[in-house]
Amino acid sequence: MSRVVTRRRTAAALVTAALLVPLAACGNDTGKKDSAEKSGDSVPKADLTVLAASSLTDVFNKAKAVYEKEHPGTKVTFSFAGSQELAAQVREGTPADALVTADTKTMDGLKADAANPTVIAKNRLVIATGHGNPKKITGLKSLTDSKLKVVLAAPEVPVGRYSKKVLDAQKLTVKPVSQEANVRAVLSKVELGEADAGIVYKTDAETAQKKIDAVDIPDAQNAVASYPAATLKYSEHAKAAAAFVKWLSSPEAQKILQDAGFMKP
Repeated sequence: MSRVVTRRRTAAALVTAALLVPLAACGNDTGKKDSAEKSGDSVPKADLTVLAASSLTDVFNKAKAVYEKEHPGTKVTFSFAGSQELAAQVREGTPADALVTADTKTMDGLKADAANPTVIAKNRLVIATGHGNPKKITGLKSLTDSKLKVVLAAPEVPVGRYSKKVLDAQKLTVKPVSQEANVRAVLSKVELGEADAGIVYKTDAETAQKKIDAVDIPDAQNAVASYPAATLKYSEHAKAAAAFVKWLSSPEAQKILQDAGFMKP
C-alpha cells in the first residue's frame, strides 16, 4: 500500500473522529438534561408555603413527602384553615406561594391575587355520627330532631355553604348547637362526643373511621365540592409554585388524592 493512500486514510479518520466528538458531547448533554428533568432538577428549588383548605390536611401531608422526594432541595410547608380564612390571609398579603380552596366561589373572589386556578379534585358530603351511630341517624331528615345535638360549619365556610344548600333543597330546618370555622372543627366535635352529628366531607370522615360513623347522603340530595389550586401572583417563587400546582394534576398526585377518597376533577 502506498504512503499516499495511507496518509489519506489517516486524515479521513481524524476528520471523522473530530466530527463525532461534538455529536457525542451533545448526546451526553441531552441524556443529562432528560435525567435532570425526570428527577425534578429542572424545577427551581425553593421553600414553598401553600395555603390549603382544612379538608386537605391528611392527603396533602402524604403528597408533600412524595413531592419533596421527587424534587430534592424543595420544601413544601402547608398552612391549613377554612377557605374563608385563607382568602382573608391572601387579601392581607400573608407571605405564601400557592392557594387551594374547597370551593370555586372563594377562589373566584381572589382574581386579583390568584393566577390561573385549576380544579384538582372534588368531594361529597356525609353525615358524621358517634361511633356505632348510637342515635340511629339515617339521613338529612334525622338532623331536624330537636333532641339531637347537631353541629355545622358556619355559612361563610365552604362546607357550611354546601350543608345549607342540601338542607334547603330538602326544605329541612336544622338548628345547630354551634357553627364552626372549618370542617375539621365540625368533625372534632363529633369525635369528642360534644355533638351527636355533623355534616362533613366524605374524605374527612374517612380519616376518623375508628372514632365516628359516616351516614351517606344520596347523590340526588348531595352537593359536589370542587377544589381549585392556583399560584399567588405575589409569590417570590413563581416558577417553583407553578410547578407544584401543575404537579397536583399529575397522575401521581391524582392517585394520592383519589386513594384518600377524593373524586376526579
